[in-house]
Amino acid sequence: MRRWLGLLFAAAACLAATGALAHAYLDRTVPEAGSTVHGSPAEVKLWFSHALEPAFSTVQVLDRNGRQVDRKDKRVDAGETKLLKASVPALPPGPYRVIWRVLSADGHVTRGEFAFEVAP
Repeated sequence: MRRWLGLLFAAAACLAATGALAHAYLDRTVPEAGSTVHGSPAEVKLWFSHALEPAFSTVQVLDRNGRQVDRKDKRVDAGETKLLKASVPALPPGPYRVIWRVLSADGHVTRGEFAFEVAP
């Protein structure tokens, strides 16, 4: 399990570095990429380096079986256009993968993913 999370975190870091050349790169996340959280988060939040186009920016939270578990309410925050978020129901313990694709206001697309785990 830890090895899987480590590999996903390494892949996400590489994708984030590649995204830096394409304008809107992933700056930080809550839950933090590669972290283990105690208790289910209410939302997954992703901050980017540039403002996002809401209609063309997406995020999904997947469980260990690849099923989408977020509430399918992804949105770019109206007051903070660099913030993309999606709410999640109470998540049971286990690993989760967050997959994102964004279009920055300057017209560049970036994508990537990261993982976190909910502790028992």
